[in-house]
Amino acid sequence: MSLGRSAVLSMLLGAVVAVQGCTVAVAPQSSGSTRVPQAKTESGTPAPAPATKNFATIVARVEPVAEQVCRSTPGTRNCDYRIVLDRDPSKPANAYQTLLDSGQPMLVVNQTLIDDLKNADEIAFVISHEAAHHIEDHIPRQQSSTEAAAIAAGLAAAALGGNSAVIANAQQIGAFAGSRAYSKDYELEADSLGAQIAYYAGYDPVVGIGYFTRARDPGDQFLGTHPPNAERIKEVKDTMARLERQQ
Repeated sequence: MSLGRSAVLSMLLGAVVAVQGCTVAVAPQSSGSTRVPQAKTESGTPAPAPATKNFATIVARVEPVAEQVCRSTPGTRNCDYRIVLDRDPSKPANAYQTLLDSGQPMLVVNQTLIDDLKNADEIAFVISHEAAHHIEDHIPRQQSSTEAAAIAAGLAAAALGGNSAVIANAQQIGAFAGSRAYSKDYELEADSLGAQIAYYAGYDPVVGIGYFTRARDPGDQFLGTHPPNAERIKEVKDTMARLERQQ
């Protein structure tokens, strides 16, 4: 049976999303799966950090904790963080984690976002969240998901009788779906681990997530990249409740 190009592509989009759970090489961990070492003061809690909203001061508190967690987490990765402030005022508010060619993790927070954040706790949570993405291996896990979905979509298109153009388009759709298949889970994982990193750096993650009460809510979009703000707030509060029970 011969299928039209649009029919093949619409069938593939549904098929690719449906098979994500079995084509990804590494399954996503449950949020909060990585535990931060119990570095405490004599009173049993981390020493509170300075309240100053100074990027360099906050980095100096958060970076050594993030690197300690990174090195104590199973896996092979570069744990020498490079944390930078992008001072270009023309860019929209953003923070992200990437890998340099050397494999060194780089965390970037831009000045526009710093200006939007109300206090040191919010800045510390953002930095800790991005550091957690690296510790949880989200970049290679996302790449694995993307590649597996593209291959699966291409094979499905070929099996449905698609020509080379249809197969190429199917692979693009598969890659797009694969890149988003677990992105919401990754964000919640980074929220949970990031909350622990911020806490042991001396900041209050529950105060730190105050930004989500002001930020635009992405909602629960199909193939969206971020979960609803309410889910992220709950994830951090649940993480801190578990942490308090362990004290």
